Amino acid sequence: MDENEKRLQDKFTQLKGYLDNGDKKRFRKTYLDMHFYDQSTFYLTLNKTERVTLYSILEPDEMGDMFDTIEDDNPMIPELLKEMDLNYASKMLNDMYDDNAADVLEHLDKVDVDRFLEQMPKNDANNLRGLLHYDTETAGGIMTTDYVKFHEEEKAAQAIRALKEYAKTAETIYYLYILDHHDDLVGVMSLRDLILLDDDDTLGEKMNSDIITVNVDAEQAEVAQVFRDYEFLAVPVVDHSNQLVGIVTVDDVIEVIDDEAQQDYSGLAGVSMDETNNDGPFKAASKRLPWLITLLLLSMITATLINHFEGLLAEASILAVFISTITGTAGNAGTQSLAVAVRRLAIEEINRHEFLKLIGKELVTGFVTGLVTGISVFLLVGIWKHNFVLGMVIGLAMCAAITVANLAGSLIPMLMSSFGFDPAVASGPFISTLSDLTSVLIYFSIAGMFMQYFVKA
Repeated sequence: MDENEKRLQDKFTQLKGYLDNGDKKRFRKTYLDMHFYDQSTFYLTLNKTERVTLYSILEPDEMGDMFDTIEDDNPMIPELLKEMDLNYASKMLNDMYDDNAADVLEHLDKVDVDRFLEQMPKNDANNLRGLLHYDTETAGGIMTTDYVKFHEEEKAAQAIRALKEYAKTAETIYYLYILDHHDDLVGVMSLRDLILLDDDDTLGEKMNSDIITVNVDAEQAEVAQVFRDYEFLAVPVVDHSNQLVGIVTVDDVIEVIDDEAQQDYSGLAGVSMDETNNDGPFKAASKRLPWLITLLLLSMITATLINHFEGLLAEASILAVFISTITGTAGNAGTQSLAVAVRRLAIEEINRHEFLKLIGKELVTGFVTGLVTGISVFLLVGIWKHNFVLGMVIGLAMCAAITVANLAGSLIPMLMSSFGFDPAVASGPFISTLSDLTSVLIYFSIAGMFMQYFVKA
């Protein structure tokens, strides 16, 4: 346990003591002095009775500050909201940042969502309904409507005074978004630039009109790429009429990058990353079985193919020794190529010219790695079995199998991406199983051609 974990453990023990003894004053002081994330971590360790006591100690806005830091896909969220008084929960949701509140509501039944929204002020409820309308994996689905906006004719002194009010509700005040009289986004200004202006300077004169925006329907991966490229803390989101509808903040993009990485890992591993500790063994098995059954069917094709070459194996049983060596090595090469291709597709768009260039590169890479591996196995088998013709057969099969697997590992995810599918679906186990199939076919086809040279009559 590191120093920070020990500090938190001691703090949590102290808070539990205050809660058990009914010492509300000390509990509030200690609890509210902690970081919001630490508050939420403590909150999630409590049982229902302790949480209900907590609701009587904290105001809805104080709960909202803490609830902002809880992962919206936490399976406990529906239960936590239902155990709160309806009015208390609605006020808490209303005090949260709009994007976080919308993310929480996204995981509730429509009936429960309507119950909470009916308790909120009409404008706030409409804002949340608007956010719930967007696809969760688009800029609209991850944006917040809590941002700072001014019109271009406003003066710096007025903006600084108004900023004090904005700071109470805005998720970030580091950027000011400037609108014209049609409410179109025409400029942006940083907080630092505003502070350096003279009081009588108008925002329109000093704003930066070279604005980087994202469309409300843009995929969240595209939004994340903008943050990577420009290192912004926030990016404005506009509709098709260039109307400012919200902003995406860096904390939401960090979650997006984490989600994208989990999805890629899910694909590469052939498992669902949605599996939680609360899932029982049968539920966990139901999430894993579809891929396993699919891969089993593919492997049965490989087994059928081996059975087709049963006569060849009967004449040269030594060939069976090297089946797993060739299929395993080719599978590893295909998975390497897949990982590189999925990563490349995740960080940039690939046009037709780049597509052909990448395929050519992977083909050459596969051939070079296959050639070196093939020569190595040729020498090893030749020396081991005192049969360099057999070594040549294994080496040629290894070279060809790796080249094909490398090509498939990059080609399949790129083709899937071009047709609008998630390239990570071309999982590592899938590529490995497909490589087994092609490797066996290549291996026995080459062995059949040279059979007479390495099998003694």
